[in-house]
Amino acid sequence: MPEEVDKLFDMIQTQEFFDVMDECKREFAAKHNYLWQAGMNGRSGGYLVLYQGEKQPSGYKSYCTSCGQKNYRPASDDDCTCGVCGQPTRVNYPYTHTQVVTYPGRGTDVDENFEDWSMYELRERVKLVQELDQLADRMVESALQLAKKSQVVEEVFFIPQTRRVLTMDSP
Repeated sequence: MPEEVDKLFDMIQTQEFFDVMDECKREFAAKHNYLWQAGMNGRSGGYLVLYQGEKQPSGYKSYCTSCGQKNYRPASDDDCTCGVCGQPTRVNYPYTHTQVVTYPGRGTDVDENFEDWSMYELRERVKLVQELDQLADRMVESALQLAKKSQVVEEVFFIPQTRRVLTMDSP
């Protein structure tokens, strides 16, 4: 077990680990129509937190099919050129484009008097807390499966950068 713990600590330094955890959290949020979302708080994402949220219109009207750039203006026959890649491939969204919004500062049931709640409301809140607990179990199981089936390796990569330098003209 100590070697699994060490491996898990190594894994939290990789993006792939958090991609798997984020997928679990996305499934939870989608199941609750984004009204309830889960997030990680604490050191190294040490504990699971229940957030309130919603989906709301983003304001984007069109996007480029070549590069994916979103635009606040609708595309038309006369105006379909992407401002980023320059291709005439901007099209309108067929539906209202939305974005997920999270309200991490909103407390949940902080000052609630549960005596005023109906039995239905109480059951729904208990169900929500149980589903959050099940999410935590899925995330732990996913992390353990990753630990069993993968290795953390170091990889060296170089990032090309452009910089401006001053050169002297030949005499």
